[in-house]
Amino acid sequence: MPEGHTVHRLAQAFRSGFAGQRVRTSSPQGRFTDAALLDGEVLRAVEAAGKHLLLEFAPDADVPITSPLVRWVHVHLGLYGSWTFEGDPGFALGHAIGAPRVRVGEREQAQTDADAAGSTGSERRDTADGAVTGRAAWRERAPRDTVRLRIRGEHGIADLTGPTACEVLDANGRRALLDRLGPDPLREDADPARFVERVRRSRTAIGTLLMNQQVIAGVGNIYRAEALFRARLDPWVPGTDLSRGMLEGIWEDLSVLMAYGARTGRIVTCQVEHRDVEARIVERSRGTRQNGDEDPNVVPREKSFYVYHRQTLPCRVCGTTVRSTDMAGRTVFWCPRCQTVRSRRAGWSRENPAADWALPSESSP
Repeated sequence: MPEGHTVHRLAQAFRSGFAGQRVRTSSPQGRFTDAALLDGEVLRAVEAAGKHLLLEFAPDADVPITSPLVRWVHVHLGLYGSWTFEGDPGFALGHAIGAPRVRVGEREQAQTDADAAGSTGSERRDTADGAVTGRAAWRERAPRDTVRLRIRGEHGIADLTGPTACEVLDANGRRALLDRLGPDPLREDADPARFVERVRRSRTAIGTLLMNQQVIAGVGNIYRAEALFRARLDPWVPGTDLSRGMLEGIWEDLSVLMAYGARTGRIVTCQVEHRDVEARIVERSRGTRQNGDEDPNVVPREKSFYVYHRQTLPCRVCGTTVRSTDMAGRTVFWCPRCQTVRSRRAGWSRENPAADWALPSESSP
């Protein structure tokens, strides 16, 4: 399942590709019948909240936000959902964001000039199988039968397949969705105090609470494992045992890590001085993939994480074997030596997390 930074990248892709345009909507699969009601409306705004995407539609750009004519398409990709983009050069951040999710991490491929343009100029040609290529190819591309929702704008199309949720919400439905979610570290309106207090009131293990979207929205298995390691925190410590300062530190760290992920499509949590220590990862049959893995200038995935998918390998910091086990239906990864304490061990300062967490490519993690 995509983590929160991926959905924020989706929101940015929709803002740059469709916001403010009168768009065409359809459901080739036939399972999203409300697509016909939205066809020809203006896609006015886009927001991400945790792992949820909300697309705001209205008959015209100047319809008041309080009008019952304003509706939101709510999409949750779940395990198998994905958005695929095609259009003019520079139309979207990537070719596809989301599934197939057999591999863990974000499946997102940068759109190459060849993908976007086919050949030069406005050239188009027909291939033997009838496919259209060239810069105008997307305008005549027929959707697959599995497409739940197609959105077509002035410069490209977006096809949604396999989502867990695809529905139309009114203002009350949108507010109910946002109210049941915990604060999202990537939203400007997030209140970290809500996260801190919800954790401190619960005797549930912090490793479980971080995956609870009603406690903190957008955190998935990778961010959970890595944030706990960076905090030197045992995943099984009850929330009631944690200090306010420690939880504020975890929030600040996640804010930095997830903001980097939203900018680049990559999760990188390992600091520079540790990356070449035991630079290995335990791959599944199809591997742990991230955006830009083929780019030699990005931090490779085997150097990106401290404990995630590093079970049976030595900890990069202390050399102890990293372990994994089931925790509330998901696999948790941790170092039994580095993460045995219940209070923050001296190490990385959290007073200015951006200062001691240099970011790759833009500076360097």
